[in-house]
Amino acid sequence: MTATLVEIRIHPEKDAPSILLDDVEIEPDGLAGDRRKKAAVHIITAEEAGGTRANLVLSLAAIDVAASAGGVVTIGPVRLGILGPAGSCAGMYAEVLAPGSVRVGDTVTISKADA
Repeated sequence: MTATLVEIRIHPEKDAPSILLDDVEIEPDGLAGDRRKKAAVHIITAEEAGGTRANLVLSLAAIDVAASAGGVVTIGPVRLGILGPAGSCAGMYAEVLAPGSVRVGDTVTISKADA
């Protein structure tokens, strides 16, 4: 399954507004400049993104992201392992398997766990 990275957000301070970026370095413990939270990365779809504090917004249907738990998201050199639902928030939490730089417009590939 493929998509596009449509938005990158960081949240350096608790309860402060999101900062939108054109590109970012994804480090082993999360996005550069982002406040560390429950998981390294919070992935969400464009249809669910309003009002959330997610980091990476993808051009996929919510059902496709939800069905990918246990799978791997690849964005350029970056590989993210999808851990599961983001608690009471929309989207999914992910861990960083391979760090690197990503940019808005990059192609995103999601491999399901059983693929």
